[in-house]
Amino acid sequence: MIQVLVSVGSNIEREHHISEGIAALRELDPECRCSRIFEAVPVGFEGPNFYNLVVELHTELSLEGIMAALREIESRWGRERDAIKFRDRTLDIDLLTYGELAQPEGPTLPRNDVYKFAFTLWPLAELCPDQVIPGDDKTYQEAWDAFSEEQPLWPVTDFSL
Repeated sequence: MIQVLVSVGSNIEREHHISEGIAALRELDPECRCSRIFEAVPVGFEGPNFYNLVVELHTELSLEGIMAALREIESRWGRERDAIKFRDRTLDIDLLTYGELAQPEGPTLPRNDVYKFAFTLWPLAELCPDQVIPGDDKTYQEAWDAFSEEQPLWPVTDFSL
């Protein structure tokens, strides 16, 4: 089984779409683990705040297979593949890591979001703090401790999975 880490986010009917996205991911791995849910302001555009979390699952699917499964879940909940990048989302599921694979393209793994966004890195540091980032010598906790970007983010206390 290969460990896969994915980020999940929504800023349209957030509780509904996050719940449905997690239910769909549990179809892929009933034992998947979830970080806490965090609320974050949108990055790159104006809009309602997002709910974000990271999910760890284990799969026997190939890289292409897991990517297709994630795209299908997004599509099921109204994600348009040809939509502009920075906009409101019903459900956004991004593959962050696929096992220990580190590659610069096709897709980039680990995804650059691991280093760029607090809404990805804080949940990763919470879910697997001592795990080394593929292709790096830092753990997720070490990367989070060194994160210096100002990105408003806080745990959601009134919604849990």
